[in-house]
Amino acid sequence: MQSTSTEELKLWQDWSAHKDPRAGDLLMKKYKSLVSYHVQRISTGLPKSVSRDELMSLGMMGLFDALNKFDISRDLKFDTYASFRVRGAIIDGLRKEDWLPRSAREKTKKLEAKIEAMEQRLQRHVSAEEVAAELDIPINEVYQTMQEHLVSNVLSIDEQLQDFDDSEGRSFVIRDEVTKTPEQVAVQLELLQDLAVNIKKLNDKEQLVLSMFYTDELTLTEIGEVLGLSTSRISQIHSKSLFKLKNLLSEEMKNA
Repeated sequence: MQSTSTEELKLWQDWSAHKDPRAGDLLMKKYKSLVSYHVQRISTGLPKSVSRDELMSLGMMGLFDALNKFDISRDLKFDTYASFRVRGAIIDGLRKEDWLPRSAREKTKKLEAKIEAMEQRLQRHVSAEEVAAELDIPINEVYQTMQEHLVSNVLSIDEQLQDFDDSEGRSFVIRDEVTKTPEQVAVQLELLQDLAVNIKKLNDKEQLVLSMFYTDELTLTEIGEVLGLSTSRISQIHSKSLFKLKNLLSEEMKNA
């Protein structure tokens, strides 16, 4: 385990050797902020109906799982190891609970149908402002609906990757939940390459916000502090960027 304080090392030793309840409780409290961090990032694209308390509960279960499985003799930071478990537990919980209600899915289908009809009529990409005006709804509703749809697709892709990983040798292979298979890496690289090409088509501020959120892993609040903008403004730029990316990727799929 990488360098840590003497006090924390003693807690890890007590927990690893004897599963000392006090040591476990103190370690859970110490790393609770890690769960809060992942909840804040993941909840960015979720509807308001999804309770952050529920996400925290899922994340804390992931943290406890990490605590039980972590090997202190390895040259690995617990924060790094736990992040995989925490994020995985939250996403698994969201998939199992089917967090996007049927009504929201129907709204997404109607919105996509309207966008497609407008683009066929106008023979170009339409902006979120044009879609909002056509449907007579607030622009934030357009952004939120499309953002929920994108997050839903990400969860679906993640599930398909896991199903693919388990499709053969189910009885003989114990899947490493941290290390990706070559097939998963190849698929992920292809997706990332497509994204990288299309992200360059966004304006500088949109590219910067996406880079800080997805590459530097800052929260929307932290990005706002860096750029001197409010969290709500950063959220709007983030949502608008995703809306544009969705249009660009859809166009690419049609032409493929």
